[in-house]
Amino acid sequence: MHARRRSTSLPPNDAPYQPIPQEVYSPDFAHAIPSTVLETELDVEEAEGAVLSDPILPHPVDNQVRWIHFVLGCAVLLPWNVMITATPYFLSRLEGSPMRRAFSSYLSTSFTFANFFFLAHATATSKKASSSKQVQWATLTLAILTLLLTLSTYVTLPPSLFFPFVIVNAIAQAGAGSYLQTSVVAIASLFGPATMQAVMSGQAAVAIVVSSVQVISASASLRTSSAPAAAIAGNGDTEARSAFIFFALSTMFLVATAGANVWLTRMPAFRAIVAPAAGDEPHYARARSLSVDQSERRPLVSDAADLSASGKSRILRIAKKNVLYELAVAYVFVITLSVFPPLTISVQPTNPNTSPLIFSSIHFLVFSCGDFLGRHLCSYPRLLIWSAKRLGTLSLLRTLFIPLFLACNIQRDPGMPAGASTPLIGSDVLFMLILLVFGVSNGYVSSLCMMSAGSLEHNRRLEGRKEDVDIAATVASFCLVGGLVLGSVMSFGVRAAVCGCNPFTA
Repeated sequence: MHARRRSTSLPPNDAPYQPIPQEVYSPDFAHAIPSTVLETELDVEEAEGAVLSDPILPHPVDNQVRWIHFVLGCAVLLPWNVMITATPYFLSRLEGSPMRRAFSSYLSTSFTFANFFFLAHATATSKKASSSKQVQWATLTLAILTLLLTLSTYVTLPPSLFFPFVIVNAIAQAGAGSYLQTSVVAIASLFGPATMQAVMSGQAAVAIVVSSVQVISASASLRTSSAPAAAIAGNGDTEARSAFIFFALSTMFLVATAGANVWLTRMPAFRAIVAPAAGDEPHYARARSLSVDQSERRPLVSDAADLSASGKSRILRIAKKNVLYELAVAYVFVITLSVFPPLTISVQPTNPNTSPLIFSSIHFLVFSCGDFLGRHLCSYPRLLIWSAKRLGTLSLLRTLFIPLFLACNIQRDPGMPAGASTPLIGSDVLFMLILLVFGVSNGYVSSLCMMSAGSLEHNRRLEGRKEDVDIAATVASFCLVGGLVLGSVMSFGVRAAVCGCNPFTA
């Protein structure tokens, strides 16, 4: 009865969300703020950071459910990390090919373009597919594709065949990963914010795990090498042994992830919360009215009828209001993908006794640790920034990393003048420090943008409309992927600045 008495004072457009307790939108608070304040960009910026009302407290989630979603989160970003971390192996198989120098740019561009378009299709058809079944087939598909990469270490293909093999494999992994991502997010959102946080943590942690495995496997391959001098110079057999260990472990992890998903679907919590939502509308309606406890687990999921009523106009309206957040998060990854890894992988150790294979593996690990640290910093309230203008400024400042990396010991074209190949930054430690800060800024700024875009408490552009939260987050995520695509394309321009040549062939 208490919930009914409160619902009589809510505005009409909030009616579908009356059963949810602890409303984050207070009508008394809304009347206290003039409408001109909500519509004025300057006033909105000044008001950012203020809480609209008491936030919804996260409901406790079963630890088994959270850990399974942590594993699923790892699997979501595993394809991308597998491809970029194995770059030294791919380059060793392209020795003597004109495509070798530009391979990293081709790889990142093809992967991100495929990811962008497959993600668009997966999002548009998400309501027509079973999320649990989609997770299963996508995970097994990724396992098969990674197994093919594992087997490639035993087969020596000419560069003219190996190059398209890797690119096609990357596109296929991007496609399967896109459907896996939409399904995992859909299931996690039904369990509530605690489970969604587990997915995000898994996405951040997988890069560290993958990079660590690569460093360990690279070190093991060097220890077993019968020609240490050749290993230091970058022997192709050494990279192949390292890649075999790395790909094999990734394949086993994906198979284990598929098993974890089967375990999840057999849990009572899954059958009570997720399974009804995958059926017809009457079952979904009954699932929403089972209890207040279950409704709290789905605080950010809008009704299908509401989404279909004015979908395009709502998306455009929200996209315009959040344009600063969207541009900021996109530009973060424009800068990141334009130099990492196409440019950073070209930085060679200044110490001649350091193996380039170990150096490149450590460089991936350093960036991954920085990215994870940047995301972790967002868990401290004092370090949170909600202002769209400030986040946009931080995003733009990351442009300074491009000349810093260009000043490092980059492997340039032998035909360039000697003065052009002399690095301004000749310290390996300083390069790794710059790379660490680069990773921290990537994780920190991008996470803040994603958190702010869909925050009812701090983003007044949403005007307290809970039904706009999921759309705001979806649009921001598409802008993030768009930034990845644009950054991959820009990597060709950065490559041209380094070699002074045609970046598509040299």
